[in-house]
Amino acid sequence: MKNVALAGIMLLILASSLHASQSIITETDGSACMGDDKSRKDTEQLAHKEATRRAAEYAATYVKSETVVKDSALESDLISAYANAKVSVLQELEKAWYKDQSSGDCYKVKLKVEVVPDQRAIAKVAEKFVVDDPTAPLNIKVWTDKKEYSKGQQIKVYLKANRPFYGRVVYKDADGTQVQLLPNPYRTDNYFNGGVVYELPGNGDRYDLEVTPPFGKEFVTVYASTAQLGDIETTASGGVYEIKTKPQDVATGTRGVKLTAKGSTQATAEFAEAKAEVTTDK
Repeated sequence: MKNVALAGIMLLILASSLHASQSIITETDGSACMGDDKSRKDTEQLAHKEATRRAAEYAATYVKSETVVKDSALESDLISAYANAKVSVLQELEKAWYKDQSSGDCYKVKLKVEVVPDQRAIAKVAEKFVVDDPTAPLNIKVWTDKKEYSKGQQIKVYLKANRPFYGRVVYKDADGTQVQLLPNPYRTDNYFNGGVVYELPGNGDRYDLEVTPPFGKEFVTVYASTAQLGDIETTASGGVYEIKTKPQDVATGTRGVKLTAKGSTQATAEFAEAKAEVTTDK
């Protein structure tokens, strides 16, 4: 087995991650026409605004339809969280100007976006759901076997979601180096069942998490989605993958999930991220 030079972890979470978020990733479109009072730039901006507005509305409807809520107050909190959502554009899929017989020059755009609900409101919702409720929106947790680690000790990382998911686990050490713990060269399957605790290192892994320098604040981040995650650039390094993608681009690349429409439904995926702040010492 290869020892991975990673620092130890201080558990900051129990029932759920200290830093956690939930969102909806979907495709959306919008259009606008110039008229006498709008420039081409104005028209393009209006089309983008229309697309993001439609995405926010769709996300609220999707979550309501996919989540079994028996409590009317809880349902209201859930819808409120998405009513105040923030929409981020992940990818511009299509864009084009066209002629409309009645409206003249018009512009249309198709986007892949992430709809992030108001986090305070969604935290309030999470408090009312049973932690592992499979009828709730996708959520992911990450924790370790001890609160503190010293040089030479072995670390165990655990993760669990309330529903089946595709996952990626990234460790960032004190000097900024990032490695992908899962999937890895010997454990390539990244599909996991809901309600099951997974351990890292686990069956099929060929590395140990041994505390070595550098010491300090570090992070374990788990990305989860109901659709296959987007690609990032990695290279095999023993039993793990060293991440070559720029640190600031890992989250964005991962969110480039591979959406597929089911039947007549819109291409959509639930997305969740959990981050545990970690620390080590000598």
